[in-house]
Amino acid sequence: MLRRKLYLQIYLTIIISLVLVVILGATAYTLTGRDRPDRAVLGVVSELAVLTLPEASAPRSEQQRAVRRLGEKLGMPIALFDSNRIQIAAYGRMLPPPREVRPNGQHRIHRAEGWILKLPDGRWFAADPGNRPGPRPLIDLAVLLSSIALGVGLGAYPFVRRLTRRLEALQHGVETMGAGDFSTQVEVRGKDEIAALATSFNEASQKIATLVGAHRMLLANASHELRTPLSRIRLGVELLQTGPDPARQEALEQDIAELDALIDEILLMSRLDADAHPDLSQTVDLLGLSAEECAHYRDCTLAGRASPIRGDPRLLRRLIRNLLENANRHGAPPVEVALYETPDEVILTVTDHGPGIPDAERDQVFQPFYRASGRQNVKGYGLGLALVRQIATAHGGSVVIGPGPSGGTLVYVRLSRLTH
Repeated sequence: MLRRKLYLQIYLTIIISLVLVVILGATAYTLTGRDRPDRAVLGVVSELAVLTLPEASAPRSEQQRAVRRLGEKLGMPIALFDSNRIQIAAYGRMLPPPREVRPNGQHRIHRAEGWILKLPDGRWFAADPGNRPGPRPLIDLAVLLSSIALGVGLGAYPFVRRLTRRLEALQHGVETMGAGDFSTQVEVRGKDEIAALATSFNEASQKIATLVGAHRMLLANASHELRTPLSRIRLGVELLQTGPDPARQEALEQDIAELDALIDEILLMSRLDADAHPDLSQTVDLLGLSAEECAHYRDCTLAGRASPIRGDPRLLRRLIRNLLENANRHGAPPVEVALYETPDEVILTVTDHGPGIPDAERDQVFQPFYRASGRQNVKGYGLGLALVRQIATAHGGSVVIGPGPSGGTLVYVRLSRLTH
């Protein structure tokens, strides 16, 4: 029942508007326009009466014959009165004696008495067109307007129903998505606002489905990865209960630090997913951040220059750190970092001399918890490059992985200089 409300409201609005047009049109015609054609006809009748009727001195029988002929021709009751308003001749039903005419004219229209005309010789001519056979102008007008209203009403229904049917499809899509099917898509028809709304709905549905799927995969992988350090911590605590052991205590502290780092990366990824517009209003010296992070690694060189950009220094530091850690963990020294700029972007490249990444896996390494073939036993959880891509995207940039100029892996990061 709810789905029928909208199109019924639109359709009933059109029908009511048409009915009001008919009523107001007929009322306006009755109040203002009905007398105009009557007055035009009265002018013709006046001239015809002057030419047809005999002079006032003519015998009454002759005036009666003339009135009868004129009444038969016009098809209406007619009466002729002398200057004292005494009836001389008549045709049809009895008409009352005329009253005074308007001071500024020689004729008038009266609803009860009909047409009244004072002839130049002082006689009075009266006629009643209300009893003429045939259709009435008001009835004709009402029939015409009603026919137009009916035609418009019948013709408008398919268009209104087509419009609301598309809205019902959108409503069904929203209800389906609300029931948990986030991959719902609706048909896009036309090029109007409803089509644009359907397109936006499909885009939003696809983004939500992607986001929910990524979160589900992140949750599943995180729960799996968290078991290993938690198991080691539990075992270490149980072993410490038997007595102090500095080596075990140190290993336990490393497991806790590893677990803390993993949780920090998971929370950062979730925060970047949830916040599409982080605060990027600070001025960041990317060259200085790169120099500070390169200082933590041996055989790591930095070259080039770049102007400060707008962004989040904490996120950009994490981007550089993850790239360097990934290069040292999965590649081989030396690691070369280079910075240069274009009018719109700052380019950051990190090159290592390790075994490289196969072409088929270069896009997959950006997925959370993904490990390249043959690297399952290497320390780490596979979140570093996923965070790099998220941070670069948040700064209006992108990340691409390719082969290094002399082997190894080249990570190519583009960052917008004018991040809003």
